[in-house]
Amino acid sequence: MYIEGITVLVLFNFCVSTRLPLEVYQRYPSEHHHHHKNHLNGVGVHRKKLQEHTAMKILYQVGNSEEDLPDCSSRSVCNKVDLYDEPWVERQCRCPNGHTCPMELSTEDGHTFVEKTRQYKVCEPIRKLPKCKYFRDTTWSITLYHNNVTDQVIHCHCPKNALTYLNKRNVLHLPNGQLAFQYLFSCSPQTRLRCQRKEPCRLFTVRKRQEFLDEVNVNTLCQCPHAHRCPHHHTDYGVISAKSHGEDIVKTYSGYCLPST
Repeated sequence: MYIEGITVLVLFNFCVSTRLPLEVYQRYPSEHHHHHKNHLNGVGVHRKKLQEHTAMKILYQVGNSEEDLPDCSSRSVCNKVDLYDEPWVERQCRCPNGHTCPMELSTEDGHTFVEKTRQYKVCEPIRKLPKCKYFRDTTWSITLYHNNVTDQVIHCHCPKNALTYLNKRNVLHLPNGQLAFQYLFSCSPQTRLRCQRKEPCRLFTVRKRQEFLDEVNVNTLCQCPHAHRCPHHHTDYGVISAKSHGEDIVKTYSGYCLPST
């Protein structure tokens, strides 16, 4: 019991000292789309006409330049394009052999995997990416290292209209003696459950990245009843602040069904 307690303390301190990707706060299935579909989730994206944006703000997951980024492994996400509000991109890693990671908003480039209000870009073509089996296969994994570097790898794509959810957490013991956390996401059939009275229909997990720039993860929990709608944005009417998570000041907001009129 004493050793187990020490292990839990070490893991807790490790988690607090790193910047957890918002995806790992996901506790419920969320909308997922085929990598080859030219489709964007309606949450927030309807606020912008993407073709009007000629330049996007570029952030780096570590450091401030390309030289600070790690090298991409096979099917690693090299760019994460956020479309929740004003489009911006986070550079994740450098493609090998002098290849350039796509940064366009198009989903027709053969390098794009779409998830809710994000586009995940990979260095190599993913047209032949296999289809996941419900509940069993890992659609993507996120490995979080001690130096705040994350490596998100695409393994397969979910069936059409499926949901993604955080299926498993692993602790990896690296050859250098350090620990890493791995989060595995799987596919689930889409639910049509109706929201119950006073039950939130949507959760928004929000982290302030820069002034006027929020990183937001959206999870739809249930379907609003007839003649009701669920808020699309964490600043919309019908959304209340729920709680904060740790030192990252990650805030969770709950959206509730409202009459359509």
